[in-house]
Amino acid sequence: MRTLIIAGLTVAAVGAGSLWLGLSRSDAAGLLPYTDPVAVAQGEALYGEFCASCHGDRLQGQPNWQTRNEEGKLPAPPHDETGHSWHHPDKQLIQITKLGTEKIVGGGYKSDMVGFGDLLSDEEIVAVLAFIKSTWPPEIIEVHDRANAAAQ
Repeated sequence: MRTLIIAGLTVAAVGAGSLWLGLSRSDAAGLLPYTDPVAVAQGEALYGEFCASCHGDRLQGQPNWQTRNEEGKLPAPPHDETGHSWHHPDKQLIQITKLGTEKIVGGGYKSDMVGFGDLLSDEEIVAVLAFIKSTWPPEIIEVHDRANAAAQ
């Protein structure tokens, strides 16, 4: 009985998190569907169309991505294991992608990362992030999963 109650509470918590994000889907762990070949393929195509021009066709980011340019903005970071995307939980990655970095960080933070919420659906944003996560080595995925668990 206790197991059923805990399972029910877990499902309710994941569902509430998905509603908060406005997502049409959720999974039991609250993680990106990076093992779903359909979501990953969709995300890869969308990444190529909307993200690769700044973040690179191999997720490599722009040169000197950790050094602000003359406008005070950081170049686009890599989304592979050399970057920092995997340091952020899914909810934060989704919100940054949807709303743009400036809106999320606030305080006059400058960024060329615009929000894609008017161009991509929540499901498409999740698919792009699932594609990105699918390229990370297992040890990076483990760290990212722990970040997700800590954020729950």
